[in-house]
Amino acid sequence: MPPALDLLNLPDADVVALAQQGREPAFRELIRRYERPVFSLIYRMVRDRELAEDLTQDTFVKVLGHIEKYRAEFKFSSWLFKIANNVAIDHLRRRQLDTISMEGSPHATSADIAEATSFELATQTETPLQELEARELGSEIERAISRLRPEYRSCILLRHVEDKSYEEIAATLDLPLGTVKTYIHRARHELRKLLEHVREGGPGPPAEEPA
Repeated sequence: MPPALDLLNLPDADVVALAQQGREPAFRELIRRYERPVFSLIYRMVRDRELAEDLTQDTFVKVLGHIEKYRAEFKFSSWLFKIANNVAIDHLRRRQLDTISMEGSPHATSADIAEATSFELATQTETPLQELEARELGSEIERAISRLRPEYRSCILLRHVEDKSYEEIAATLDLPLGTVKTYIHRARHELRKLLEHVREGGPGPPAEEPA
């Protein structure tokens, strides 16, 4: 077994191979590398810090219990995030949550990391009124995302928060590429409907469109 310090410079695949041999320092190194990203992904889904910490722990327990099933031809991060996503979705199916924050992960260690994990509006504000309008629209988007099916919500967050490609989302969620594209298309369609009243300046969500 190489010294623990050597693990810092090994690629994921080599560290995983050591973890598959039962080397505990290797598994601790994987946790060190991915605990924050996994927490961030789960927190975006469940919007509860303590719950996200518990589900992150559950994720790594599952990873440890199934580490021998990981195949080196796949990216370890995709395999890991798939497990994390499944843990979060299983919870969401049991207990539907009310909101999802547009703010970055509470574990962000810098402004850049917080920005990278946030769900931002592609809008540049120039006046206090525009800034207020952007914040109000942000709250509406939070509520709209929270009303999506967990599968749609997961795809939207991976695409627009984690900036994953369709192929990466398919690998992470273990879904066919066509299904991912369909989920994102349907999610965007639902979000447009849910936010129609915002664009029109009306008092509430619109009636369902005819089929």
